[in-house]
Amino acid sequence: MPTSAAPTDPLQPLPPPTEPPPVWFLAPEGFFALPLADSPEERAARAHSFVRELYSRGDETIWGPAAPYYTAIAELVQGAGVSYAAMGLFSTSEEERTAEGDIARHEPSDGAAQCAFTLAAIPTDQADIDTDVVAQGVLAALSTDRYNEVEWLDLPCGPAVSCVTWRELKLNPAVTASGEATDLVTARIQVHVPFPTGPFTAVFTLFTASVDHWAQFVDMMGAILRTVTFVDPIDNGSPTVSAE
Repeated sequence: MPTSAAPTDPLQPLPPPTEPPPVWFLAPEGFFALPLADSPEERAARAHSFVRELYSRGDETIWGPAAPYYTAIAELVQGAGVSYAAMGLFSTSEEERTAEGDIARHEPSDGAAQCAFTLAAIPTDQADIDTDVVAQGVLAALSTDRYNEVEWLDLPCGPAVSCVTWRELKLNPAVTASGEATDLVTARIQVHVPFPTGPFTAVFTLFTASVDHWAQFVDMMGAILRTVTFVDPIDNGSPTVSAE
């Protein structure tokens, strides 16, 4: 986790913040959680299971080289303070959708929309836990950038602030399939949810280059946020993901 700012000698390491309290949420189908773990051995073991789930129609020729790659990504992401990370993979084929429009299965055979999803807990410099005050501060800070689309949210778990950012990148011809310079448009929605149980803010981030399906991703993020809770849901049997 990022260290909190404190008036101290800049040459001395800052003391680590208190570990954040737990938060729970429901991850949608089509999300494949990266193999985050405390030890290299556990990350490697989880990576082998992860690639078999992600590439369910593959074999050892795919799983073998892929597992170390995702092990390294998990280590990098976890080192940045992320407590949950997943890849979202959803079919764009109409044949793979139900009559209600829901995705019937996750392994796409005719096109896919992809996203990256993470959760991190950021220390908040405050003496008292007042989620409205924290959210107002986040809203004010994010609103200073005119390229941000900032909105206040009232979630079942409390106040939150969403921030949508669009970017257009110019890809080098060397990395494109056509061999020509290509414009890449990406979109990111980041939602800040102050903890009512400690001086932290949960930051949910969804990033995608599949911007043709942006409306569906926004709906998906909304569905995830409605399940966020800072109270252990085990008593009512809710199948939520715990990020501690």
